Amino acid sequence: MRVYLAGPDVFFADSAARAARMKAACAQLGLIGVFPLDPAPGTVPDAPEWQRIFAANEAHIRSCDAMLANITPFRGPSADVGTAWEMGFMRALGRPVAAWTEETRDYAPRVTPDGLLVEEFGLADNLMLEGGARVFRGPRAFEAALQSLSRSSE
Repeated sequence: MRVYLAGPDVFFADSAARAARMKAACAQLGLIGVFPLDPAPGTVPDAPEWQRIFAANEAHIRSCDAMLANITPFRGPSADVGTAWEMGFMRALGRPVAAWTEETRDYAPRVTPDGLLVEEFGLADNLMLEGGARVFRGPRAFEAALQSLSRSSE
């Protein structure tokens, strides 16, 4: 089973090491981890860089059977917006999504009060993300989410 490894890990200076660790964990369970920065077929070389990245990631998602998404808050109280889009796309394809976050607090207390309503459902993030994915929290959340995908492929 091919698993797309979504998340903001691509933005970190150690993205190659992060990818290698996640792919190794997948391989231990007989899964093939696909990282967003992996080469993708079918991209248009003369397109602007952002379009090449989008096309490559969409091709990767389409080529995978499931997604493991890092929804640890990124640049704010919630998951990376690109990751959120990727999760929705994978769900629209009818494929399973497991998500993990190192954040143990609920979403609502992380939001800066601004006078607007905040979802207070005791969830890790926005209800639309949690509604479409099996979410795991805490220091071993990555492993738990990966295990859940591995069990679903048996």
